[in-house]
Amino acid sequence: MPDIMSLRTVLGARALNRATLARQFLLDRADIPVLDAVAHLCGVQAQEPQEPFLGLWSRVAGFDPADLDELLTGRQVVRAHLMRRTVHLVTAADALAWRGRHDAMLRQRVLTTYKQELAGVDLDELAAAAHAVLADGEPRSMGEIARALADRWPAPGTRALGELVIAALIPTVQLPPRGLWKVKAGVRNAPVEQWLGREVDPPAPPGTDPVGADLVRRYLAAFGPAASADLRAWCGLTGLPAAVAAVRDELITFRDERGRELLDLPDAPRPDPETPAPPRFLPAFDNAILGYHDRSRIIDDADRGLSVAGARVVLVDGRVAASWTVEDDIVTVTPLRELTRTERRAVTDEGHRMAMFLSGNDTDRVQVR
Repeated sequence: MPDIMSLRTVLGARALNRATLARQFLLDRADIPVLDAVAHLCGVQAQEPQEPFLGLWSRVAGFDPADLDELLTGRQVVRAHLMRRTVHLVTAADALAWRGRHDAMLRQRVLTTYKQELAGVDLDELAAAAHAVLADGEPRSMGEIARALADRWPAPGTRALGELVIAALIPTVQLPPRGLWKVKAGVRNAPVEQWLGREVDPPAPPGTDPVGADLVRRYLAAFGPAASADLRAWCGLTGLPAAVAAVRDELITFRDERGRELLDLPDAPRPDPETPAPPRFLPAFDNAILGYHDRSRIIDDADRGLSVAGARVVLVDGRVAASWTVEDDIVTVTPLRELTRTERRAVTDEGHRMAMFLSGNDTDRVQVR
């Protein structure tokens, strides 16, 4: 049962910030295999193919891009549409376990986006035809799949038709070389069962927990303490009350400064709010920010737009304090607030390490504006 005293405990923004950094391996880099890191993080946002390498470099001690490349080509991690209908890099095990639970959400989001174009399309017929197109085992682009179906369904257009098939109707993965380190390659899709040799787990039966208690535990381990609204914002799924109810007796409960109920695992790390937090360079669309409805624990409301605009950001004292870009192997940091001399030095040092990671040499190529 939850500790009654925890119900009265208010966690301020700084306490939540340090908990998030610890869960996300941003307080201290984790000395664990890359596969374990991807699993703990519940996947890595990956619609921009190179960004997962940057995010993992900032989280995993001694990260080597070749390790992630090997996991991709070895079919131990995959790129697939999952949470929020965005492309995530997840373990093969999680892709198989989670894809069915996301099925209804993925369909609804595509159908909402292309409501007019897809009106009147029989989804079962389209799915059967798409399966037949992909049955030969040949990876195809979204456009190629759509064009193969367009004679029978000409009205929706290739984009709507292709996204419906790839992102919703058929569990698919994006195949290497897409997503390999410093490789530019188009998207080639294949059904999950062809690539991994096993069908995805079926959706939860009607009347049962549609989300899965394990998904709640996994989310809290990587993102907690968090509100139910944060969990919903991360995964995009409905049916959260049943999932939370299934594990509530295992959890402890706090309040934030706004009075929201926060759920957490009893033994998960909640560091002292005054724990020093080193600068960290985050990639575009990092889930340390996007994984919450209330992102104020890590980014100011005035800067929230950066998190959805694809800006790479720098954490200083645990919070978004700058953006960063790279061009010609030069890392340029643009502060969002005035940095102290000590902060500028620390950001420059971490930026230098990022520049070396990106360029592969020891040339000092960092500027802080």
